Amino acid sequence: MGLELDDRYSRQVLFREIGPEGQKRLGSAHAAVVGCGATGSAVASLLARAGAGTLRIIDRDYVEPSNLQRQSLFDEADATESLPKAIAAARKIAAFNSQIVVEPQVADLTPENVGQLLSGVQLVLDGTDNFETRYLINDYCVKNSLPWIYAAAVGSYGVTLNIIPGQTACLACVFPDPPHGTFETCETAGILNSAVNLVASIAASEALKFLVGAQDRIRRTLLSFDVWLNDRAEVSASKPREGCRACDERDFTHLAGGGRPHITLCGRNSVQIHERHRPIDFGEMSKRLTPHGAVRHNDFVLKFWHEPYEMTLFPDGRAIIKGTSDTAVARSLYARYVGN
Repeated sequence: MGLELDDRYSRQVLFREIGPEGQKRLGSAHAAVVGCGATGSAVASLLARAGAGTLRIIDRDYVEPSNLQRQSLFDEADATESLPKAIAAARKIAAFNSQIVVEPQVADLTPENVGQLLSGVQLVLDGTDNFETRYLINDYCVKNSLPWIYAAAVGSYGVTLNIIPGQTACLACVFPDPPHGTFETCETAGILNSAVNLVASIAASEALKFLVGAQDRIRRTLLSFDVWLNDRAEVSASKPREGCRACDERDFTHLAGGGRPHITLCGRNSVQIHERHRPIDFGEMSKRLTPHGAVRHNDFVLKFWHEPYEMTLFPDGRAIIKGTSDTAVARSLYARYVGN
């Protein structure tokens, strides 16, 4: 390490569990953060400041004012521009640590692209907000013996789990089936930024252990806590569960795309259209839509307002339509203004 790097990470190198050798290993590490919302942006920031050599940040969404209460990498200018979160995160990280490489990917992680987006990394960190994507990550990582860290927060509650395929329980061992029916989300139950930052700090600490080679220090439990109620619990996850669909039976149904919907609910009163093979020319689309409502765009997203709806269109054809939770209405609006 050069003089500047020695100074930048000097306090971390003084921590003898890392030391100079651990810092060198960290500098050559390659990790992916899937989802750059509340948890993902905090984890990405911590790892970037710690000197993780290359971070691939994968996120499908854009910055909104409501994100700023808890999503620590973004500011009001990002929300005003509706910048994709992956792009905004890369810019912010470059401003405080130009020594590392950030690979922003404005994309929705799917069975079709998961192999491409997660290739070449040593560790995957979960910053997503839905179990569909988490089970997809789990299938891919278990199949490819790639470690990953599950993390989630809602309300004042946070939970995290380290998954080392073949050694510890995986997500499907602990939660064999996705939750059914109604369950709390940040949109319905709110969220404390302190809960987010606590779970992100724990996940980032575990990531450092992975990346510097401190395998014997990695926690092998499902850890949960509630910062408001002062509750804390740990459940052993030290070995795979016999009969686990993924670990034992090698049944990777989510990786195969089984039952994955083409249109999904996306937060409160919004729907995502999962088009991915319809390249959009924002200039031409802007001309087409201007007679029907307000339009603005940058290099990354186009926003179209037709009361009471708001459509955010991405270059690959994917769209998020706000103002409805009815997938039929969303599909109709997409077909009317973008095309069948």
